[in-house]
Amino acid sequence: MSKKEYAKLSKDELQKKLTPLQYQVTQEGATERPFANEYWEEEREGIYVDITTGEPLFTSKDKFNSSCGWPSFTKPVERAVIKEKADFSHNMHRIEVRTKNSDSHLGHVFNDGPLEKGGLRYCINSASLRFIPKEDLEKEGYGEFLELLSQ
Repeated sequence: MSKKEYAKLSKDELQKKLTPLQYQVTQEGATERPFANEYWEEEREGIYVDITTGEPLFTSKDKFNSSCGWPSFTKPVERAVIKEKADFSHNMHRIEVRTKNSDSHLGHVFNDGPLEKGGLRYCINSASLRFIPKEDLEKEGYGEFLELLSQ
């Protein structure tokens, strides 16, 4: 796995780089609308990286259709790239998923995923991700992740 540094950007840099929705989701903990987001139906092979830093987070190999309206994954590329935090908002108890490096809000993790793959469902906002198709991994500097997709 890559040991590249994925630098956290300043608030000003993030506001210039991200769309208003991407900023609201990643920096303010908002949630995009289900079934009306960029990657919930994405079926191509590739990896999903943190929209704020480019750090690899998930692969298409671990993506599944949970019918919830957001991209769902059974696990991150590496457990060390994310952190979990108790979330008691909206009169619920959930586990929020954030990037460890940039502290960006990604979504939530639930224990109703496919049992044969560990039972977890990482329900992630498309607005917190950038998808890099398998054929573009080398060109974009993520060639080392080709191996993960061929396993």
